[in-house]
Order: sequence, then structure tokens, then C-alpha cells
Amino acid sequence: MSEIRYSVPDISCGHCVEAIGGEVRQVPGVSQVTVDVDAKTVVVEGTDLDDAALRAAIDEAGYDIA
Repeated sequence: MSEIRYSVPDISCGHCVEAIGGEVRQVPGVSQVTVDVDAKTVVVEGTDLDDAALRAAIDEAGYDIA
């Protein structure tokens, strides 16, 4: 199990949490996604995580990684 943490400055509300979580959960290997509104972070846990695919999923949700 590995973990990747992203800083996403535009996270501001529950909608952001749902949008990002929904896209990231579709990436193969993801077992858990934690979107923290206050810290403006996305923490992804799973097996054989693909950084490029995770970044693309966050982008697809409409958010930029710092």
C-alpha cells in the first residue's frame, strides 16, 4: 500500500470533495481518497498508484495541482 499527497489550492467546499473524490476513485489501484478542504490536500492510498493517472483525474474534476 502506498500513499500520494497532492496540494490543490482551489479546494473550497463539499462539491470539490465530491468532484475530486469521484474522479480519483475511478483510477485503478485506488483504495481510499481523502480530500481535506481546510488543508487543501488530496491524499490517495492504494496499490500500484499511477501518478499521471491521478493527476489527470484531478484535472478532469476541474482542479489544478500546485
